[in-house]
Amino acid sequence: MKRDLIEIFGYSPDDLTNEARLLWKLGACPFIEKSCIKYNHDKSITYGTCSVTSPYGNIIICPNRFYESNYESIRRVSKDAFGNKLKLYFFDEYIKYRNQVEDCIVALGKNSGREVQLGNSLSMDWVLAKIISGELKEYAGIEVQSIDITGNYRDAWHAYNNLSQPHPSSLKIPSSNHGLNWANVHKRLIPQLIRKGIVYSRSKLVKKGLYFIVPDIVYKKFEDIIGDIPKLKKAKNDTITVFTYELSEKVTHGNRRKILPSRTIRFFTTDFANRFIQGPNLPSGENLDDAVNRVLGIK
Repeated sequence: MKRDLIEIFGYSPDDLTNEARLLWKLGACPFIEKSCIKYNHDKSITYGTCSVTSPYGNIIICPNRFYESNYESIRRVSKDAFGNKLKLYFFDEYIKYRNQVEDCIVALGKNSGREVQLGNSLSMDWVLAKIISGELKEYAGIEVQSIDITGNYRDAWHAYNNLSQPHPSSLKIPSSNHGLNWANVHKRLIPQLIRKGIVYSRSKLVKKGLYFIVPDIVYKKFEDIIGDIPKLKKAKNDTITVFTYELSEKVTHGNRRKILPSRTIRFFTTDFANRFIQGPNLPSGENLDDAVNRVLGIK
């Protein structure tokens, strides 16, 4: 299957409409309405790549892609954790209306105030703080992850950048040379999620635990490692709630695809950690013995 780019600056890469190409010129993200964070090493080129092909389907490679429709994915977490009665404010809104509103939810994150940081090694993507009568009464955490790529898609990107007419089937766009860093799932993403989930579970003000926003394709890689976990219906202080998403089907030029909620999975953080350490798909000692023998050339 040819590797390809699916979205650049939120639109199909061969979309030559003014709506799409103005964002190429500005280097701007339509989902956070700020500068795009996908650029080359010296920041001379802003690539704007939101999603690419994979062997398992089209996949999001930028976390900001989840923030379409004015951060609807974050608002969805707020409703699940705190219900519909309290309005969610992002930090700038909260500052503006702070003297008029005593009861609300405040979203703290990279694009809203700043991330909550613990020491030099642990930062929380988002914290949703429940404020009652001007005091912090409760909060929940959110981790947002896409997937990192390997290789590069430079030639494919430049071909799309230089298009002067809509992409006909006869026009050759080179195959993208990107890969996907699936090894990061068990090397970085799962350990990070466990660490943060445990930290949140230790707080007296956390009653709904940690939420995790992730492409459904990526979470399936989690499941390959941890197997099946007992599911819960309600969030608690020591739970992780996973909201998975997938991209909608291709749309006409001048329009953007949507991200669609796919699954909601909820479980205890300790169950998740135990499955990672001693899960059903962990290689056996015999597997390790055989691998060492193969390297040594011993049967």
